[in-house]
This record gives sequence, structure tokens and C-alpha cells, in this order.
Amino acid sequence: MRETSLPSSERLEAILLVGGQGTRLRPLTLTTPKPLLPTAGVPFLAHQLAKARAHGVSRVVFATSYRASMFTDAFGDGSAFGLEIEYMTEDTPLGTGGAIRNAADALTCSSDAPVLVLNGDILSGHDISAQVDLHLSRGAAVTLHLTEVEDPSRFGCVPTAPDGRVTAFLEKTPNPVTNRINAGCYVFQRSVIDSIPAGEVVSVERETFPGLIEAGELVLGYADASYWLDVGTPAAFVQGSCDLVQGRLRSPALPGVTGESLLLDGAKVSPEAKVTGGTVVGARATVKAGASVRGSVLADDAVIESGAVVVDSVVGAGARVSSGAVLREVVVGDGALIGPGNELTSGVRVWPGVTLPECSVRFSSDV
Repeated sequence: MRETSLPSSERLEAILLVGGQGTRLRPLTLTTPKPLLPTAGVPFLAHQLAKARAHGVSRVVFATSYRASMFTDAFGDGSAFGLEIEYMTEDTPLGTGGAIRNAADALTCSSDAPVLVLNGDILSGHDISAQVDLHLSRGAAVTLHLTEVEDPSRFGCVPTAPDGRVTAFLEKTPNPVTNRINAGCYVFQRSVIDSIPAGEVVSVERETFPGLIEAGELVLGYADASYWLDVGTPAAFVQGSCDLVQGRLRSPALPGVTGESLLLDGAKVSPEAKVTGGTVVGARATVKAGASVRGSVLADDAVIESGAVVVDSVVGAGARVSSGAVLREVVVGDGALIGPGNELTSGVRVWPGVTLPECSVRFSSDV
């Protein structure tokens, strides 16, 4: 993979924004930060770190807040990824801009060097090296990755001039002027980061980027139509994991993995069970004869009993789905028990440790 064309005296550093609480993914994130959730068999951030390293990043600063110590436990000094990792923690949330500015205190690069900034909840197939090279060749203050979506009204949109210059950041509107949105990967000039007020709550989307544009600074868009997914919801989290397993997105963290399922160490799947659609079966998890699991994530030690059906769902660590139960687009928390006859659909979330006794009622709200 091609690396970026940096001056020989510089190395590419990155800031990884991982401070959010992941409330849209509860109950999965009650005990685990969103960026550490197992995604296609490894912590989500493993995919971002492996990709960053493949594109020439040598040093990463984690901007942490929620359960910050868990990131250190998971990644240590970064040597397992061929990286140097430093950790900067916010005592109180500072917004995207404040978090970037806080993390910048741990950077070692010069003021005129580029700094890659990644959001810790994005899966992307775009070419980071090409984005950095565009930034360097044009001498931009900031270069943003832009992606195209079918419904930009859900995200807001980022119009650009023919030469790629970003002209505005527009809030969510029923009549977007473009289908290009901010995809959450930025290349900043280090001096621009240093100009963000330290210790203050700042939004790059609402304050920093519009302020740069108003001041006449060059803010560029790197437009790209490759794979992109915000994994901030249960449905998107499941989709991202399945897409990685099936090879719709290639990850350097999963060399050679592609197929209908991924079985982790000690997983047991009966020959009479059907496990398809990019399903991950966690370590020591069990899928018994006659069960059907499609497009789902089964965490470590989960059990799917004979005759159970699990579709587009997450089953937490140590949770059990009994014979005859049906789950469609459901999140089951760690250690929960879904009794026989339960049919759960349409975004139901079962909290950790909850037991649903045998019944035939269809639930359609949080349990």
C-alpha cells in the first residue's frame, strides 16, 4: 500500500477521537466503550489502527474520556500494531475541537506538519494516503474526507467548489444542496490545531471549520465514493462486522478473512445449524443443531439453543437464546436469558442479566 509523501524529517502522526459514551449502542456500551466493541472478532479500533499504520502513520494519540483506562489495557504502547500510542484524557467532555486540541499536547511534529484526525466510530475504505497527499500538494489548512450518501438530510452536507474548496457546513435540512457529507476523517495542519482554544468546549463542525472558511483559509474536500459506515447504532454495528467478515470492506487487521461466518477460538457450531451472512461466533460460544443465525454478532460464551432463530442481532457475552425463540434486529445484553417462545423484533434491547421467561408475546420496546 502506498504511503504518504512526507518530508524526510517528518513522520505522520494521528489523533484518534474515542471519548464518546456510545449511548446509541446501549446496552453494549454500558461496560465497554464503543471503539472497543468486538467487530469481526477484534476490537473496533484494531481496524483503524491497522489501516493507519498501512498508510504510514507511526504515532497515534488517543483522545479519551469515557472508561479511559480500558484503552490502555487494550492497546498498551502500541507496539503490537507497529505504532507508538500515547493517551490524553479529558476530565470533562470538550467537544470534537476541544478533544483534538487537548490531544495535540502529546504530538511531537512541527507546526507545519500534517496531522491525521480519525473518529473512533467510522469504518472506511477510502485512501488515507491520497487524502494526505492532496492536503500537502495544495497547502490546505484542513482537508476533509467527504462521502456520498443517499439521504444527506440526516447528516447535514458539505458543498464544495469545482476546485475542491469547501464553501460551507450546512446543518441538517430537508432540501440538501449536495449529497456529500463530512465523513469524519481530517488532515489538519498542526498550526491550525494549536489555534483552537485550549481547555474549552469547541466543535470543529460548528466553529472551527466555518471559522476557517470565513477567514479565507483553504479548507479542502477529498471526495470519495468507497465503502463508508458510521457504526454508531446497533444495526450499523452489526452491518459493519458482517461486511468485514464477508469481505465487502478489507481490513489489514483481518488478513485473508472472508466468508459466511467467522468462528473464534473454542466456538462450537453444530453441523446441523445454519450460520450465515457474515455472522461472528465468539470464543467458546455455541450454536446448537437446528438453530439458524444470519448476519449477527454472537459474543463470547453466548449460547443459541436448538431451533432458535437469530437475524441481524447482537447476543451479548454469556447470554442464552432458548429453543423456539426468535430475534430479529435485537440487542441482547451480557448474561441475559431469552426464554422459549419469545419473539423479539424491530430494535428491542434486552438489558444485561435480564431473564425473559417462556411466553409468546411479541415485544417492541426496550426490556
